[in-house]
This record gives sequence, C-alpha cells and structure tokens, in this order.
Amino acid sequence: QVQLVESGGGSVQTGGSLRLACAASGFTFSLNSVGWFRQGPDESREFVAAIRMSSKIYADSVKGRFAISRDNAKNTVYLQMNNLTPEDTAIYYCAAGSAPLSALRRRDLYKYWGQGTQVTVSS
Repeated sequence: QVQLVESGGGSVQTGGSLRLACAASGFTFSLNSVGWFRQGPDESREFVAAIRMSSKIYADSVKGRFAISRDNAKNTVYLQMNNLTPEDTAIYYCAAGSAPLSALRRRDLYKYWGQGTQVTVSS
C-alpha cells in the first residue's frame, strides 16, 4: 500500500520561508515522478514543481523562489519555498506516479496523492 505523508506547512509572513517534505512508503521516489501541486481557496489544483530522475521543472509563478529536491536514502522529496507571498497561500499536495518528463505538469498522470499540508502567508 502506497502512502504519501506531507509535513512542514504552517503560517509565515510575506518574505518568509518554509520547507515542505513528502515521505513515501510502498513507493520508490527515485525511480518515478514526484510533483507538488497546490490548491487555494475557490481555486483548482495547480502544478507547482516536479522532479523525475535528475530533471526538475517549476511553474512560472514559483521559478526562482521554490526548489524541489529528493533524498533517496530517506525516500523523501522536499519543496523549499522562499520569498513567500500571500498568493502562495494554499493547501500543498505531494503526488507520485510515472508521468513522463514531457508531462510532469499533468496532475491526471499522478496516481498517488498525499493528504495535503496548509501553507498560509500573511501580508
């Protein structure tokens, strides 16, 4: 049984930083695709960042501020978020699957999802 567990969410002020973590059981991150998505109030779930093998991609809205990384020994993927703004406020979800490099932004290609972690940025 595959389980993804996110942690690290919280409340920060504009300009602050948070690091989210996604730990997996029953699924090997290093051999597959892992993505972060977020969903704000009254919004659809949107792509944030993804990693597959050594490739990483980011949404334009977070490029230069967020960084995705993976610790193979811990089977954990991280999302370092810097220079946060109120527009980053959302529930952040970790997702895993076999999405190819060309389609890492497609949420329908991720089979497994975590429960989400809330990130709130105040002005």
